[in-house]
Formats: sequence, C-alpha cells, structure tokens
Amino acid sequence: MNIRLPRTTFRTIALGLLVLAATFALPASAQAQDPDRNTDIVRQAFDAWAAGTGGPYDLLADDAVWTITGNSLAAKTYESREAFLSEVIRPFNARMSTGLKPTIRNLYSDGDTVIVFFDASGTARDGKPYANTYAWFLELRDGRIAKAFAFFDSIAFDEFWTRVSPAP
Repeated sequence: MNIRLPRTTFRTIALGLLVLAATFALPASAQAQDPDRNTDIVRQAFDAWAAGTGGPYDLLADDAVWTITGNSLAAKTYESREAFLSEVIRPFNARMSTGLKPTIRNLYSDGDTVIVFFDASGTARDGKPYANTYAWFLELRDGRIAKAFAFFDSIAFDEFWTRVSPAP
C-alpha cells in the first residue's frame, strides 16, 4: 500500500517530529523548570517546617551554595550543604528550646528562583523569644536548592547568637 500525503501535511509532521526530538535531546538541566512546581516544592517544605516534620534545609543539594548577606556574625558564603548546616543551622538550633516556626508572608517565583518572604519565631534556651523576618532567594535545580541568598535582621540575629550558648 502506497500512501501519498500532501506536501504541507508532510512538512508539518516532519517539523513536529524535529521539535519533539530536539526537546528530548536536551539534557534535563537545559530544559526549563516549571516555576509553579518549584513554588509548590518550597511551600510544602515550609509547611513541613511549620508542622515540625521537615523543612527547607531538606531540599539543599549536597553542593548547594548558601550566602548570608550583610554584616551579621554568620554572614558569608557557605560552599556546601554540610558547611552551612554545621556552621549555622545546627548551632542555631542548639541555641533554641523550641524551634523556629515560619509564617510565609509571600512567595514569588521567577524562572528557577523562588523568593520566600517570611517571619519566624521560637524560644531560645534562655527562655527569651527569638523572632526575625527573612527574605530567601532560592534557585532550584531538579527540585533541590542549588543556590540561596538570605537576608534578615542581623542585629536581632547577632544579639541572639552572642547571648545564648549552644546546648552541648
């Protein structure tokens, strides 16, 4: 059986196959990520944080780069997940008697970047409250945080950091 297609139909099918092949030929990192998916991933991590069942640090890629901006005692760039957790997050949590609970004010997304504007508060080991307002710019790659820039009130952080000793 010999089927003859009109030339325009043949061209349309051929062009569609080329576009489809080119899309699948791109590596996953070159294909655009869904900003809504990234926003949902971050929102779910914050919901888990608020519930005490997880949190955004679970999303950190092993090679994530986290920068705390400004002039706080913790301000610098941490070149890996482990460096950030061991130098900031674990010592921070060891100063708390009840962990931080976040309340998102707003979430924004732009391409692979999700911006979280939130408040967080908890109780320090000395019984005094700790509260701060944060803005995190999180660049996601394959559902993981690859790069982050964190902004917060460094005066409130430094006062807490120097006032409260970490639990042993």
